[in-house]
Amino acid sequence: MLISKRWQSNTALMLAVGLTSAATLPLLTAVPASANSRPYSVSQLFPQQNARLVVPAGTVIPIRYEEAERIIVTPDETAEVKFVVSADIRSSAGTVLIPQGSVIEGELRPANGGTQFFAQEVILASNNQRYPIDATSNAITQTETISRRSNPNILRGAAIGAAAAAVLSEIFGRINVIQVLAGAGVGALAEVLLRGSDEVEVVVVNPETDLSIRLQRDFVR
Repeated sequence: MLISKRWQSNTALMLAVGLTSAATLPLLTAVPASANSRPYSVSQLFPQQNARLVVPAGTVIPIRYEEAERIIVTPDETAEVKFVVSADIRSSAGTVLIPQGSVIEGELRPANGGTQFFAQEVILASNNQRYPIDATSNAITQTETISRRSNPNILRGAAIGAAAAAVLSEIFGRINVIQVLAGAGVGALAEVLLRGSDEVEVVVVNPETDLSIRLQRDFVR
């Protein structure tokens, strides 16, 4: 009887194992490809290949302004400006995606009573190709009041917005400008002749110390 019970027990165990294995076998069977099957993308199979072409949001891009020492705009003025990237910007894999010397085009726009830079496109120094870019600077809210009593040296060697130039010309009488873009943009101020007693509130931007451009979304090439 002992042998019979033991045999029955072993037989039951073998049957249970066999049933379990049989139940799991279909889960391990490869599913044949069909006409409607979608192939895996390269980014799914090799995610690191995709990551090397991305500069992540939050990356700070150092810039310099080559047209003048500083920029002067009114708090309600929109002015087109171009900044130069002053250091290579790399992906997390170390690939240079925005080389030093690339140009970032965008606008200074009114913000919180001051001005803020909004980048729109970057022109790569390596191949002159244009790419859209979503990056902004911090808002500069500190303003200065300029009148005929102001030291004109604050204006010499500066870039001046078209709107600011129009107001300042009323205060100082005549402004000789190397270039002022009509309606929008900036021009380099060369000379100021004082005249009246009116005053104007302006924002004076020192790009290399005041502006910190940060990516708001991933930059992808």
